[in-house]
Amino acid sequence: MAGIRAYLDHNASAPLLAAAREAMVAALDVAANPSSVHAEGRAARRLIETARRDVAALVNAKPEHVVFTSGATEAASTLLTPDWQMGRGSVRMSRLYVSEADHPCLLNGGRFPAAQVTRIGVDANGIADLDALAAALGRHDKAEGLPLVAIHAANNETGVIQPIDRIAGIVKAAGGVLVVDAVQAAGRVSIDLSVGYADYLILSSHKIGGPKGVGAIVAASDLMMPKPLINGGGQEKGHRGGTENLAAIAGFGAAAREALNGLQAMDAVRHRRDEIEAIVKMLVPDVEIFGTGAPRLANTTFFAIAGIKAETAQIAFDLAGVALSAGSACSSGKVGPSHVLKAMGYGDSLGALRVSIGAATGAEDIELFRTALAGIAARRTNREKAA
Repeated sequence: MAGIRAYLDHNASAPLLAAAREAMVAALDVAANPSSVHAEGRAARRLIETARRDVAALVNAKPEHVVFTSGATEAASTLLTPDWQMGRGSVRMSRLYVSEADHPCLLNGGRFPAAQVTRIGVDANGIADLDALAAALGRHDKAEGLPLVAIHAANNETGVIQPIDRIAGIVKAAGGVLVVDAVQAAGRVSIDLSVGYADYLILSSHKIGGPKGVGAIVAASDLMMPKPLINGGGQEKGHRGGTENLAAIAGFGAAAREALNGLQAMDAVRHRRDEIEAIVKMLVPDVEIFGTGAPRLANTTFFAIAGIKAETAQIAFDLAGVALSAGSACSSGKVGPSHVLKAMGYGDSLGALRVSIGAATGAEDIELFRTALAGIAARRTNREKAA
């Protein structure tokens, strides 16, 4: 679309970073298969291993514990399985525990039958009910298999950050395994997998400024791994078959490098987020901003405008040159009630809008947002007066 626009939808997909684009273009000139043993193949392999080191560094993990996938959804489907392997033996996970506010790739249960998935409620801010989680794990019969807990580190809609350290303690005390969806948190909060943060992480390239179509599983150790979702020629140490997407992985690595260096910019991002929220409160005094009673990502605000449907407001913003989301953008463009807000006890909100920004979001973007919202608020006022 022609004209000046503001892109305020980073949680859906962050703009491709220049460093990632450059790494991808360079990788496209490497024609060889990374599994080939000749010099050209070894050059391709070096690109992958460099990216593996950079992705590992983002979460302070060991490079050999990074498994590249086609994205976070594949990573989740791989990890959420009853069937695991330890050395030459097997390990059984008999039940999966997720939170009601999790991303659909966790809520859907992966390879677990629906009857073996337990959903844990959340409070009005979207924080998982830790007492309920502890009680559920306390009732778990480990004679049938281990409990597997999967939860997001930061919510993709509200930006609310879960107390992963406390959750990890509960899971460890119950002898369970913890999978953390760090898709939204990586590059926005510091993550250290070396200190018991989780047993496994899920990462996505395009949320941190890398290309779409690549993600990763990052393990705290290689003692135990899920049985592969995709079997093939033994790539990724047998954990994920198929010739690696060299260009995308190279871009992912470059983006991870930039994201690690950019953590220091989050204070400035938070300041801009707070400026956006001040504008919203000024123009829409009856606005409700969700999750403000809990720690949130510095870049995310999720709010409701009473009397305006989410899709109506989203279209109005788009026509005014502002790209934002009505909740999650992971359902092929579908706009509907937020399952996250429903889990938080709000029911079917009519006007839940998400603004998510990045380090490059500037004053011009915020001014365009202010102008667009002013127009929407004025039209709402006029309708109310005419009613």
